[in-house]
Amino acid sequence: MANIAFKRGDATWEDLLAIPEDERYHEVVDGEIVEKAHPSFDHGFAQGALISTLNPSFQRRPGGRLPGGWWLATEVDIEFETHQVYRPDISGWRRDRIAERPSGIPVRIRPDWVCEVLSASNKRNDTIRKARTYFRRQVPHYWLVDPMEETLTVHRWTAEGYLLVLTAERGERVRAEPFEAIEFPLGLLFGDDPED
Repeated sequence: MANIAFKRGDATWEDLLAIPEDERYHEVVDGEIVEKAHPSFDHGFAQGALISTLNPSFQRRPGGRLPGGWWLATEVDIEFETHQVYRPDISGWRRDRIAERPSGIPVRIRPDWVCEVLSASNKRNDTIRKARTYFRRQVPHYWLVDPMEETLTVHRWTAEGYLLVLTAERGERVRAEPFEAIEFPLGLLFGDDPED
């Protein structure tokens, strides 16, 4: 990694830009540059399977026979605060709130949904440090997919803290907000074949 000069806790998006692009797989968490975990096959599979499950129904304008109404993207740099620049595994913005597709780098529009796919090396950041910022910035929906435990945990923002609204494990079918318009077998995220 490039030699970056900043005081501990003072890193920003500009400090991330000092890292050569081909080496820049980092986030700024609490003002510290943190390398993201290099995804395992299980991590990448769960992330790809979830976006593949959601995209056909939601990545479109609302109306018609499918619910639509979302902009969905993977691995987008989002500046939540000056010293909090994350790259959630999957993010979503409601089209009724954001009419135009978010663009630029970093995106500075708060998403309406984030999903983190856990890895052993980043679990603490995703479940504690980043979760605090998501709460503070009032991200309405926060999911955790755990390929090691083969679980999904769904949280909804409330003023008192994130409310746990769903926990599910492989073998269950779920309707998970804010995408409860569709039901899917959770095992799809962990290697089960799609149903015919």
